[in-house]
Amino acid sequence: MIVILEQTRHSVTHASFPQQEVERYLRTGEHDALSRSWPGDNFLARAQHGDAALRDALVSTVRQRTAHAMVPAALTCIDVVAFTRTRVEPMVRGLFPAHEQEKVLGVLARSVVFLTPATIDTVLQTTPWLGTVWDLANLYLVSCGAEPLSEDARLIVGLSAETTCFVASDSFNASSPFDDFVVHEAAHIFHNCKRRTIGLGATPRREWLLDIDYRKRETFAYACEAYSRVLELGNSSAARRLLLAEIEEGPVPPDDCVDPVEYIDILREAIAARNGWKRILQRCSPAKVARYREVGTK
Repeated sequence: MIVILEQTRHSVTHASFPQQEVERYLRTGEHDALSRSWPGDNFLARAQHGDAALRDALVSTVRQRTAHAMVPAALTCIDVVAFTRTRVEPMVRGLFPAHEQEKVLGVLARSVVFLTPATIDTVLQTTPWLGTVWDLANLYLVSCGAEPLSEDARLIVGLSAETTCFVASDSFNASSPFDDFVVHEAAHIFHNCKRRTIGLGATPRREWLLDIDYRKRETFAYACEAYSRVLELGNSSAARRLLLAEIEEGPVPPDDCVDPVEYIDILREAIAARNGWKRILQRCSPAKVARYREVGTK
């Protein structure tokens, strides 16, 4: 009798593990990388079962919380590729030599996915890495005015993974004239994507599209975002200086990784330079690369 009771209790405990894992994932974004709670004769089978169960539960929860959501009018007839190319083209033209620009533009133009009721299911089911998928679910929930899955969820409006930029649909309602979430997320592709991946020549010292200091990746993205808007809104040096003054008086980038003083200083140098994009890159490059670029521009 004791043996039977112990075996029954053991079976019940293990039968409850998958549901506990689902609840933990929905609540925290964490999951067991070894998929030990899921059925299967080997690791691959268990991993497939676990991955499918967690994604299905996430999709179901997101649907329930956003049943009211609709595709924004601004996105109903938009050509996303053409729109993205227009937004990122000045940045690419300023940062890359002429013979590389079209390849880089081709990648960036097709990089953006707006999170809407029409795209969210596919995004959550196909995007690699369950941690990234959980972040995207929270991004979408917040953009729809729904409660995130956790109070600890990152409050972001965009996220880049390899060569894909996921952008909240409410980015069209940006509160600041200096916000451009497409440019911001596209700027992150430069340090996520290797040159060989898109057919560009590479060397051991030029492996990524751009060499950006790890600690300054957000600074680079925020500076590119703001500088893009300054160029678009200001058609003269005087107008751009006035826009910079407006940025100085406004809120700082909402990221602890960004030094507000350095951010403004970078923009000031960019606005005064002949090619402000290159100035931003130089300021955000690793120290040795930055010194090399400085000497090369004299």
